[in-house]
Order: sequence, then structure tokens, then C-alpha cells
Amino acid sequence: MADPRPRRIVVAITGATGAVYGVRLLERLRAIPGVETHLVISDAATLTLHQEVGLQRRDVEALAHVVHKNREIGAPIASGSFQSDGMVIAPCSMKTLAAVAHGLSDNLIARAADVILKERRRLVLMVRETPFNLAHLRNMTAVTEMGGIVFPPLPSFYNKPGSIDEMVDHTLARVIDLLGIENDLAPRWAGMKDA
Repeated sequence: MADPRPRRIVVAITGATGAVYGVRLLERLRAIPGVETHLVISDAATLTLHQEVGLQRRDVEALAHVVHKNREIGAPIASGSFQSDGMVIAPCSMKTLAAVAHGLSDNLIARAADVILKERRRLVLMVRETPFNLAHLRNMTAVTEMGGIVFPPLPSFYNKPGSIDEMVDHTLARVIDLLGIENDLAPRWAGMKDA
């Protein structure tokens, strides 16, 4: 018997630079049939969204199927009994990385990530900082050891992107692949071309 519920993906947007990744991820997931997105936006992300992509919080919330407030610690996504298929924090600030690494569930983003990890579901953190200090690296190691995936949104150039949009889509195609969702956002690697 087929599972009647949609594939539920939690998307969190924090205040790190790279707000475009969270926005575009919501747009791309909405276009895939059978996927339901649950969105949480941090207060700092509201500022970054306006600064980087010129969007208000309500504009981004309109892209999601369900919206939760970051202070709404009693939201469904705060419980392991809520059946979800994964979570992406795009972008993921170093503060949020630290909260996840140390199990500090003091807001809904950190709590939802903790739930994803404890339920052994897929957690992808698109960490944004450079250069990394030792605390950042240790926190990334801790999250990796717990089963999370640290995925800095680094552009690739082998596919010869012609725009920032193409670079963003290529990165998100890889993230969506990690969630086990079929997509055609970017061309697949077909092997090295002869010189």
C-alpha cells in the first residue's frame, strides 16, 4: 500500500549570508509533486532576506505549505511523532550549527534539528562562514558524528555555470538529491570530456 502522506521536508532559514539558498529551495520543492514544506525563519534571517534578496518575511512564508514561528516550541515539527522526511537549514549560521551540535533546543529550528537527528532522519546544514575557526570545525564534526550532513554551499565550475542562478540551482540539486527526491535542477555529470 502506498504511503498517502506527502514527503514532508522542514526548511529553516537562519541569518547567515546565503538567503537565496533557502528561498530557492522552497521554490524548487514547491514545484515537485508530492512534497510538503514546513518553514521556520529566524529573526536574523528576516533581516538577511530583505538585505540579500529584497524579500519580506511574508513573501518567503508564502512559498511554504506550512509556516511555524521560531518561538513555537510546541509546533508539530518539534516532536518525533510528526512524520517528516528530512530537514535542511539553508543557510545555517554558526550559532545554529553550535545549537545543533550541543543539543541546545531553545528555539524551534534547533529543536526540529534535534528531532531529525534523534529519529535518524536526514539533516542537511548549509553552513555559511569563512574562514572556519576551531569551534566551527568541532561543531561540524559533532553534527557529522550524530548523522547530520554538513553541506557548505560551495559552487562547482565543471558544469560551466553562466549565472549565479545556475550555481545556486546546481548546489540545491545536490541537496535535494540528499533528501532522496528526484529532481532535474541541474545537469548530471556525464564524465570528463576528451581534451
